[in-house]
Parts: sequence; C-alpha cells; structure tokens
Amino acid sequence: MRMSGAKWTWWQERLGNASRMGIEGIAVIACMLGGSLMAEQPPVKLTYSETKKIDHVDELHGVKVSDPYRWLEDDVRQSKDVAAWVEAKNKETSGYLSTIPERESIKKRLTELWDFERFNVPFKQGGRYYYFYNSGLLNQDVLYTQDTLDSAARVLLDPNKLSADGTVALAGTSFSDDGKYMAYGVAEAGSDWAKWKVLEVASGKTLDDDLRWIKFNTPTWTIDGKGFFYARYPEPKAEFQGLNLNQKVYFHKVGTPQSEDVLIYERPDEPKWGFGCEVTEDGRYLVITIWKGTDDKYRVVYRDLEQKDGKPIDLVTSFDNEMTFIGNDGPVFFFQTDLNAPRRRVIAVDTRNPSPANWKELIPQSAETLKSVGIVGNSFVANYLKDARTQIVIYSLTGERLREVDLPGIGTASGFAGKKSDTETFYSFTSFATPATIFRYDMKTGQSSLFRQAKVKFNSSDFEVKQVFYTSKDGTRVPMFLVHKKGLKLTGDNPTLLYGYGGFNIPLTPSFSISRLAWVEMGGVYAVANLRGGGEYGEEWHQAGTKLKKQNVFDDFISAAEWLIANKYTSSKRLAIQGGSNGGLLVGACMTQRPDLFGACLPAVGVMDMLRFHKFTAGRFWVDDYGSADNPEEFKALLKYSPYHNLKDGVQYPPTLITTADTDDRVVPGHSFKFAARLQAAHTGTAPVLIRIETRAGHGAGKPTAKIIEEVADLWGFLVKTFGMKL
Repeated sequence: MRMSGAKWTWWQERLGNASRMGIEGIAVIACMLGGSLMAEQPPVKLTYSETKKIDHVDELHGVKVSDPYRWLEDDVRQSKDVAAWVEAKNKETSGYLSTIPERESIKKRLTELWDFERFNVPFKQGGRYYYFYNSGLLNQDVLYTQDTLDSAARVLLDPNKLSADGTVALAGTSFSDDGKYMAYGVAEAGSDWAKWKVLEVASGKTLDDDLRWIKFNTPTWTIDGKGFFYARYPEPKAEFQGLNLNQKVYFHKVGTPQSEDVLIYERPDEPKWGFGCEVTEDGRYLVITIWKGTDDKYRVVYRDLEQKDGKPIDLVTSFDNEMTFIGNDGPVFFFQTDLNAPRRRVIAVDTRNPSPANWKELIPQSAETLKSVGIVGNSFVANYLKDARTQIVIYSLTGERLREVDLPGIGTASGFAGKKSDTETFYSFTSFATPATIFRYDMKTGQSSLFRQAKVKFNSSDFEVKQVFYTSKDGTRVPMFLVHKKGLKLTGDNPTLLYGYGGFNIPLTPSFSISRLAWVEMGGVYAVANLRGGGEYGEEWHQAGTKLKKQNVFDDFISAAEWLIANKYTSSKRLAIQGGSNGGLLVGACMTQRPDLFGACLPAVGVMDMLRFHKFTAGRFWVDDYGSADNPEEFKALLKYSPYHNLKDGVQYPPTLITTADTDDRVVPGHSFKFAARLQAAHTGTAPVLIRIETRAGHGAGKPTAKIIEEVADLWGFLVKTFGMKL
C-alpha cells in the first residue's frame, strides 16, 4: 500500500512489494520439488469457534449498514477480547495446517534453499562503498562498508543484533556528504514508525541521538555534515491505530536532544499534508515536497540554505500534477512530471523565473512509461516500463538521448544510484527465472560488467517465462506474465496461482522469488496480471482503476482467471488467487463477486472494510485511489464491492487462508479480523476458511527470514492439501 510521493515512498514500497511479489522480498533460488497431482482428498467439515456479534448499525447517506464485528477493530494489545479471539483463531488454523504432512517437507526444502549468500546493489557515499549482505538464513541483511571495491569489507551495522527474534529491522539510511555519519532508522515488529539514530562511520559507534515518531520520511543532511532535516508527527495517542496528522519539518544538530530540534516548516492549517525533504547535491537548497495522499500529486517549496534566515519559497502551488524532484543545476531544478504527459516527462524549472509558462521540457513523453529518473555522471538515467519490463535510457542534462543500456533480457533492472561527479554506478537485473545479478555500469563508455552473481543450484532453462495479452470485460487489452515448467501440457487441470495488485500507480514487474518458483517446481503455473490501477502504462492506466472505476480492476483480474481456464492452463477448482494489501482487497472483492470461479483464495493484509479504512493510521491517504464513504456517490461504489459487506449467508466460498499481522499499522488487522469472522459465519460447505495472524509482524517490510519461511510453508501447504497435490 503506497503511502506518499516522497522519495521514502519508493524505497519503502519496494520493501512492501516483498510481501506482494515474492513473499520473501529477497532474490532467492527456486525450490527443486518435483510434483504431481493425486486424487482430491475427501472434504472434512470444519468447526469454527463462534465470534461474538454486536448490534451495531451505521447510517450513511440514508443507508443503514450493519457492522456486527466492529469490536474486532480494537487494538489487540489493549483489548483482552480481541487478543482471546486472535489466540482462538490461530489455534484453529494451526490445527488445520498441522494435518498437512507435506508442510514440513516444504518448510525443510525452503530452509535448505534459502541458505545461500546474497548481495544487494552496492552504493557509494562519502568516498566509501556500502552494500547489504546475507549469508543465507540471517533474519535481516547486514550492512557492510569498504574503502575500495577490492579492499576488505567490515560490518557497519548488523540489525540481527538489535533483537533476539529478528523483528527489529533497518528502516532506512542517510549518509552525511563527507561520509562521517550515517543516520539510520529502526522499526520494531514491522511497524511504519521508525526510531532514528546516528552512527559514526569510522568507529562504528552509535551516538546518543534518538529521534522518534518518524514515519514516511528519510532525513537529508546539510552539506557540512553537522545535522539533517527530517519530518515527524506529534506523539500519537493511539500508536498503531490513530490517524497520522500534523507532520512538521525540523532540523536536527548531531549531538543534541530531539527536544532542541528547530522547526523549519509546518502547515497547521493543513493537518493532512505530509512532507518529503531533500538537500540538493550542491548543498545550496532544501527542497520540500508536499503530499496529501497516494496519487503522486505534489506541491513544492524550497529554501536557500545560504541565506541564514531564509524562508521557504513556494515553487509549485497546486496538487494538480506529479512534480518529483530529480536534482538541480544551480538555480535550475529538474522534475519528473505528468503535466501534459500521462506517461511522464522531464522538465526544467528556473527558480529565478519560476512561472509555469517558462518551464522547459528536456525529455519528452515517449511511448513507454517513465518510472523514475536519477542524475549520475552528469547524465539523466531514465528508467522506463515497456509492457511492464524495464528499459534504461541515458540522456544528457540538456535532454539529448545518448544511449540505451543493454540489459540481459526481459526483466526488471533497479539501482543506478550516484552523484553528478560519479563515473560509475551499479544495478541489479532480475526476472522470474533469473536470480538477481549485479552489474557495474561505466557512465563514460556505456559498458556493463558483471560484478556479483548468486551461486545457486538452479537451471533457468528448466522454466518457461512468457508474456501474453488478454481482453478484459470492456475490451481493454491487459498483459499477463506466465511462468511454468517447460513442456507443460495444457490439460486444463494444472494447479495455478494467479497474482495481482492493481492500484496506487504501482507496476508489477518480473521478479525472482524462491516461493514462486517453488510453486512452479511443485507442478504449478504462476501468473501475474498487470491490472488497471497500477503503473504499467502511466497515469491514464492508473486512473482507469480508481474510485468509481475500481470495478475495472476486479473485472481485469476475473478476466485473467477466465483466460487461464479458457486456454486450458487450469480449471476453476485448480485456480488460486493471491494478493496483498490493495491486492488483498482485490482477492476479497473477486471471491465475493465470483466465488464459483476460484479453487482457493489467499488474501494478505487486505483492505476489507471500504467504508472505514480512512479512519485508521495512514488509511486517509488512500482516498485518492478509493474515494471515501463520506462522499455519497463514492459511498455507493464502495459499498457495492467492499469485501466485508458483500459476504452473503449460505454461499459456498472457496477454500480461503487469510493472512495478517497483529502490529500492522499500515492496513490495521481489524480489516482481516472482521472479514474472517463474517466469512466463517456466512460460509456453507466443507471448504476451510481460515485466518493466520502473525505476531510481532507488520505489513511485510522487515519481516524476519524465519517468519517468512514459516508463512510460505503454510500457504503452499494449504494449496497442496486443497488441490490434492502429491510431492
């Protein structure tokens, strides 16, 4: 679930995508589990512990809406009743999963295959190189540093030492320009809240600086390295459920208490606004990007740091368009924008003459969707999406197209970080059947050279990866990736896992994942549908799946399922659907609209009550995509598909395993709690409908390796039993 348009958003959302795209969120090897189908096991009627109902009815725009499980919205840490319910439901679910003999073999194999060393893309700060590394089964990646690429590396920060159970994770880093200090955030139990500390790089010593109540923000250092700017919220009354309001920008001087931080910018008249901060590479300006939701529409103010008492100056004064700050050349600021360009372009804004009439186009909109832009080696590095796969193009700072980076194949490339003066950068390339491979890229010659490659016992030639296009209900052409073993026979009975997201302008691109390829090795087909609402084809594609048009997303997903069946990849009884966060909503809506179409449903950390999502934590930001029940017209649309409200008594729903976590403060677990309670009450038949509630875990980011393996084993074990698969 995307939170804001600040640079923090993309970094954090990549972590969030770990739970959506590959569960584990790290590049890993495929699971070599041969598999076949056996006769379906005879169904066993499950008995569920009864969930208390209350007589609660809301009247919205003249419509009475019953909410008998409202009490399950209470914080599990503060409500004994909710805590007891969680314990009872986990007992039911674990009891069912414990009857699956294949689960332990799946877990054992996953653990074996996870145990290989992996590196993340290196980056350079203050004359040193840094990279994250995991020897195999560590719960959290370790941050290393080295003076040169050939010198010995040393541990700079090991998050595994911050907690015994691995549930404290690194939530971001920010280095001073001289490389003397590193600010770093830590988050407990998967929470979005981060506590920021300061570490002295040379000695590895963590200083006394202790900054709290920071969320959706990464600090940015002044060029002299004496301190940094950051944004924080007031201390909340309800840490895991309260709305996030009144964020303010402060300056923190290293070595001083947070209580002495200087207020730099606030808008008490606009409590819903949030702020992203960035000091320009030359140290001259502080650029504050203002956001109020998830739609990438920003206002921008800046402050000249050479003026001692300089005031913030308005530069972009409306939320009409995306204006993502890229960098600057003195007083000329570069932005990525969708202004008159739904697939985005790059413009230059001269702060000395800032009228929009004087904004200059540098890189025009192209046929492909511009995803992000950085400045490295006095060049723009532009990352495009071409039918949901990566294309990298290098431009001069005047907008001249210089070259396209030659990538190894159809997949996803990420990285390309650096500064104007750098002559090198690094990137990672991955695909569904290709583990993450790291390359060094020479900005002068345009040549890529292999830097690091995972040493895994995996043969990508055993798999087939292809992209197909199908037609949705209204005739829209939608892309979908398919992954399966070579030689797959289209019998119409292959166990198939269909994954989707479809929201918040977020694209789903090819990604290597041990859990997904484990599924394929077990004999399954894995499909990823690139639904409307996502970011695959720019803002028009995104808007086509929002608010009153949200049903398009569900229609796209249902049409993908029907295409897989019509083309004899699978049948309804062998088709599972999965999605997390906004994708959890997707699964919930589709299973309530077409319970006959699916053989299993795996909704994770989903938004299930579309009438109340905006009343908790960051939920108010999502009104940009969903609309709000406070609006009469949008209320009607939301009520029509809200998963919680559209479960009907007496319906035989597909086998369902809902997953959530007790400390998820992004999509509060009450969504899944209420949906599970209502599903169990409404459902008839013998198919299991269960909920798995992880403890000391959040929305997905920072989840320990041990917990991930447990969860994957439970999910795949559930499908193995449901589909009658024999390993």
